[in-house]
Amino acid sequence: MILKSISPNRHSALRRTLLASLTAIALSSTVQTTFAANELGPSITKAPKLVLVLVVDGLPNEQVQRYRHQFGEGGFKRLLEQGAWFGNAHQAHGVTVTAVGHAAVLSGAYPYQHGIIGNNWLDPQTLTSIYCTEDTQHTYLNEDTKASDGTSPANLRVSTVGDELRYATGNQSKVITVSGKDRGAILLAGKTGTAYMLMKKSGNFASSTYYMQNYPEWRQKFVAGKPQDQFYGKQWMTLLPDAAYQGDASDDIVAPADTSSSKRFPYTYDSKSGKPDAEYYEKLFTGPYVDELTLDFARAAIDGEKLGHNPADVTDILGVSLSSHDYVNHTWGPESKMSHDHLQRLDRLLAKFLNDVDKKVGLDNTLVVLTADHGFANVPEFSQSMKRDAYRLDGSKMLLALNQHLQEKFGVEKLVRKWSAPHFFLNYTVAEAKGITRTDLENAAARFLLSYKGVANTFTRSQFENGMVPNDRISRLMQRGWNKQLSGDVSVVIKPFWYFGTTPAGTSHGSPYAYDTNVPLIFMGKPWIKAGAYSQYAEVVDIASTLSHLLRIRMPSGAEGRVLSETLK
Repeated sequence: MILKSISPNRHSALRRTLLASLTAIALSSTVQTTFAANELGPSITKAPKLVLVLVVDGLPNEQVQRYRHQFGEGGFKRLLEQGAWFGNAHQAHGVTVTAVGHAAVLSGAYPYQHGIIGNNWLDPQTLTSIYCTEDTQHTYLNEDTKASDGTSPANLRVSTVGDELRYATGNQSKVITVSGKDRGAILLAGKTGTAYMLMKKSGNFASSTYYMQNYPEWRQKFVAGKPQDQFYGKQWMTLLPDAAYQGDASDDIVAPADTSSSKRFPYTYDSKSGKPDAEYYEKLFTGPYVDELTLDFARAAIDGEKLGHNPADVTDILGVSLSSHDYVNHTWGPESKMSHDHLQRLDRLLAKFLNDVDKKVGLDNTLVVLTADHGFANVPEFSQSMKRDAYRLDGSKMLLALNQHLQEKFGVEKLVRKWSAPHFFLNYTVAEAKGITRTDLENAAARFLLSYKGVANTFTRSQFENGMVPNDRISRLMQRGWNKQLSGDVSVVIKPFWYFGTTPAGTSHGSPYAYDTNVPLIFMGKPWIKAGAYSQYAEVVDIASTLSHLLRIRMPSGAEGRVLSETLK
């Protein structure tokens, strides 16, 4: 290559061009971080008064498509027809569980950055269990609190859209989140929002001392009415005619009579005490009534906090995580009549809620986002009936077998300290004292696990740390889901349709396969969004980038998603 010299005049011109470019970039950055509710740029006439983020816990995209012909007019069908929806949207990390998925929605980050690597994980030093939203510095207000209860976002290492919106507006925007699960509310709220979650012992929606020292009057009024008790003695029956469920899996497959999951329709909400108590409140989660309570509390929050009518004329955010579909799918599987019916009931609940948002704020003033934290595998017995290789995998037995193999190979006991799906924690200290290198120990463990029944692939700490994983989708998702400071030393990927678990009924999630990653992703808001079905690949982390662009605020600190510009007017 021959390099040509540049004349002094050319140098001067380049310097002027560079200076002008840097000035323009600086001015652009200043403009984008100075939020004005009604000045979003020449192609956008106004900012949304409210951003409504709906997360349906445990909803595979395939269920939305499979049952969409039965939806009513105002819920999922309205979102699908009036919104921009992506059929090929994914939670693009390797461990697809509730906490990780919720952390992705408004942070736009993957676990290697945001630090939420599971619902629970092990402290690599002490091997004690850590719950994703635990924080012993804070307690629930007026509710019993255990050490491992979710009370704050302390473990979340990055900012969220809500945090950046409040920063841009001088904390004048309100960010309120509500969920049946603490992690569903807390991880949507970010560091500066306010989270409310349902207490299984009392049935009350509560917050913690991280967010406030006293409850607002509207919450007190809501709780005083004891709305959670209205469902006592009620039965969950099918909503549609029997013919509507003929394509669903047989009850004998998804709920065999000799298991603890033998409850079928009608499903009764009661307790041994004969009155509302903790047994009854926990039972409410499996079925439509916790979702109904959650949406009722969200309505109370809209009214009580005047969401969408901010006196500073800035945007507010309401995050609603609907927890029950996850419980239903765990119990009976996404192929079941129970899951089918629950989704239809959720559809009707969403229709009523969106109608109320229209009355209270106006849907033309509201930007709606709907997604899910993860999908679901089929019940193994159902998969087997479809000629698939599918079983439940006992991780404790795998740990024993791995330690036995390593002892036979190296002559040292317990070279694996512990396991927490999908990670195994190796005893590097003992190994090195015996002259065993880290690489040799990792490779020996990985090779054995790769031969273990039900395992599809393995990855070692050295591979992840050095970026030496294959350039395929599964490997990329596992790399994104692995955190250098928190995750284990050998990670396993189970075979498709298998999952970690020992309960002889129901199913779960957590893999990097499409049935666990492919979730609905819908944006709806007529002033900003072009309705339509989009075939482009999208990820849940794209939500944060897209909202940040529309709100003209700084991206969350760990955001890696793209702006879904194809959907924008």
